[in-house]
Amino acid sequence: MSLRPRHVRTKLGELSCHVVDALPEGATPELVVVLSHGLGAPGTDLVALAPELMTAAPRLAHAARFVFPEGLLSMEHLGMGGGRMWFEIPMAILMGQGRDWAQYSQAVPPGMPAARRALMSVVAALQVPLNRVVLGGFSQGAMMSTDVALRLEECPAGLCLLSGAMVAGKEWEPKAQARSSLPVFQGHGRQDPVLPFQEGERLRDMLKGAGMPVEFLPFDGGHTLTTEELEQLAAFLVKRLDGR
Repeated sequence: MSLRPRHVRTKLGELSCHVVDALPEGATPELVVVLSHGLGAPGTDLVALAPELMTAAPRLAHAARFVFPEGLLSMEHLGMGGGRMWFEIPMAILMGQGRDWAQYSQAVPPGMPAARRALMSVVAALQVPLNRVVLGGFSQGAMMSTDVALRLEECPAGLCLLSGAMVAGKEWEPKAQARSSLPVFQGHGRQDPVLPFQEGERLRDMLKGAGMPVEFLPFDGGHTLTTEELEQLAAFLVKRLDGR
């Protein structure tokens, strides 16, 4: 399938976003997929996923719009010129030192409320019903997407978590109980050195314990994306088009 999707950078709510679709000019999408990048990545990091997902599931090219927000904070002061983040994570946590993820996962990280407001402003600016919005992301972007999906006034169409983990657990767990109908796709590498596999399992178990239908894909690999993961994600998005 030969795709020529449009890619524009625009402001939605408080954030600069990259918007990609292959819809006819002026068409209203049946589904809007908001994918947020991970810590240290540029705002364009996940943009290439849009044509890959459209190729894996051609129906998406005729129905979906993809939105890639740029994280709230620049990392230029840390020597990472184009890198951005949603909130700061202590290096000791990322390096497996100091408090482990089991402890870190329960508290709301400093900076997360501001990032949440910014990402919620993007969702509001989409001007489509929440039942036509899928939230998702990679790593820290998956954390932000979970946080927002659990706090929106209405349940979104779906949540896709690529190598994510739980934070703000004390707040997420009770909120998850009110989102039992939220469909979730989650992928995580068994050899992930950044966000350990067991932390992905912890998040999965919390979501499933709240009654959410979770499609969980474990794979042999690290903190990355795989072809199988993207194919299953594409299939998950098609099901959201059908309201399943």
